[in-house]
Parts: sequence; structure tokens; C-alpha cells
Amino acid sequence: MEKSNIIFFERKFPSANMVLIQDQRPILIDPGFGSDAKKTEQLIKDAGVSPKALHLIVNTHYHSDHVGGNFHLQRNYGVRIAAHKWDAHLINMGDAEACSAEWLDQPVEPYRVDTKLAHNDEINSGNSTLKVLHTPGHTLGHISLYEPEQELLICGDLFHNNDIGWLNMFREGVSAIQRSIESLDDLSTLRIQKAYPGHGPQIENPLVAIDAARKRLEKWSTMPEKIAWHACKRIFAFTLIMKNGLARQEIDSYLLKCGWFQDFARSAFQMQPEDFVHILLDEMVRSGAASWHNDQLMATAPYDAPQKSWAEKSIKPRDWNTYELLT
Repeated sequence: MEKSNIIFFERKFPSANMVLIQDQRPILIDPGFGSDAKKTEQLIKDAGVSPKALHLIVNTHYHSDHVGGNFHLQRNYGVRIAAHKWDAHLINMGDAEACSAEWLDQPVEPYRVDTKLAHNDEINSGNSTLKVLHTPGHTLGHISLYEPEQELLICGDLFHNNDIGWLNMFREGVSAIQRSIESLDDLSTLRIQKAYPGHGPQIENPLVAIDAARKRLEKWSTMPEKIAWHACKRIFAFTLIMKNGLARQEIDSYLLKCGWFQDFARSAFQMQPEDFVHILLDEMVRSGAASWHNDQLMATAPYDAPQKSWAEKSIKPRDWNTYELLT
């Protein structure tokens, strides 16, 4: 039987990695951040697939770096979008909690989920069938996709090569770490030759990576401050990427208005947010997650800076109805 061609695109921040199933019914998984929408479209075209020929977009979860390209492809080409049913409910309602966009202060343009997915659903591309696996932890509606013939896993942000997705106890629940461990345990029973994560290079020995991720989470289960630091540094680094840096004089006022910063400062570190600002800045620099350049704090991870006009947008699900009318 002929196999579909599965193409993995390792992408720089602010976009997550992307997977294209090149087949009779082409499927695109996680079309990246909104500022990269035209780059996403060009990558698809360069791979020999017309955007209007896409059968389906599948989102592993609803964070902005994974779903930002949905708006462009759905509006311009009518591409249908599939996501876990829990994500779909919030997104289609335009709930303020959708995509965690308000809490994270990340812009996400409006889209609708057409196909609501659940554990063990199957998505057929013609010559391949992707099995939907509900793998909560990083988010409650997180899914992975398993192709049994090629023994290939698309794992989103559940785990990466030598890393794990950050955990959000404030929006996904205090048991997020236990959910992640159970999700990893479920995946460890599969035959997996190769895994495509949401960030970083493809994983050539997935079962070893799953085991390492599980051990890290087990260790962290008794060290909640480690979980909090891991999350704070990744969220703030992504902010610096979106904004292409923040001036020293802007940082205090910016952080103090962010929901994620308030929650972590008060609940995870038992500090007043005003006192936590400079502790976070010191840790960002000490850990190498950011560095100062002429009084501008910049992320150190490789990234493609969003256009200034995009970086200044503030599009959240609460604004989606108004935004649709204006575009």
C-alpha cells in the first residue's frame, strides 16, 4: 500500500513546528504563529500543496504559537479546523479563557473549530490514518497524533527533545503534572520510531525521550518551585520574542499587568508581584534565557522577529466578534 509523505518543518520562534501530511487529502498540523501566516502558506506551497487543497488543519492544542495560522488559512481558503472537543467549546464560544490568550497576553486572530476530536478518533488522509490520542498536561485539551504504519508520533508540547512543555497550574489545574506523567505512560506503550515535537528537532529515539521526560516530571512533582520557574522563563521569553525585546523602563509596568505574572508571583512564589519583577529578570539573565542589549532585554533563543505592526496588536478571544467585523 502506498504511504503518505509526512513532512516535518522545524521552525524558529514565535512559531511552533509544523507537520504536513502530503496525500490525497492533505492535512496540516499546527500552522504556527499569526505573524508567520504568509511564511506558513509559502512553506505549504513549496512542499507542493496548494493551501486551498488542504483537507484539514489539526491543532495539537490552542496556544498561539500553534494556532495563529488558523485565521489566515480558514478565512482565505476555507480550510476546516479540527481540535480537541474541550478546546473547541471555548474557541467557538469566544470565551475569554480560549487559547489562554488573555492570561498570557498573546494575540490570536479569530477562528472556528469545525471538527471536534476525542480520544481514539481517526483522521484519514487517503493512504494514512492518524489516531487521535488525548494527552493532557501542557493543556487540558492537548492531543498527540499517532501513525501506526510508519510508527510516527506528533507529540505537540507534551515533550520535546531533552525538554518538556511548561505546565500551567493556574489554567490547567494543579494536577497538570500528574496528567502529563499519565500521558507519557500511555505513549510509552506504543511502537514509535520517530517523534515530531512542537519545538526543537525531530526525536530519533522517542521512548528514551519519553522516559527522560517522565523522570524529570517525577522529580519535579515534589519541587513545585521548579515547575513554576520553568513556566515563568518560557512564558516571558516568548513575550520577549513576540515584542522583539522590551526596554528596561517598560518591563515593570508590562509584567505587573500580566495575569500569568501576578499568579506565579503570588501563588507559586508567595511574593508581591512588585518584588518578583527583578527576581525574574535576574533569573532570565542568569539562566541564559535573555540578555541585555543597550537597556533592551532580548530573548536568546533563535527567532524571527514579528513585524512591528503585528507585535503591537492586542487581539484576544473577547474581541473576536468585533475583529471579524473590522477585517
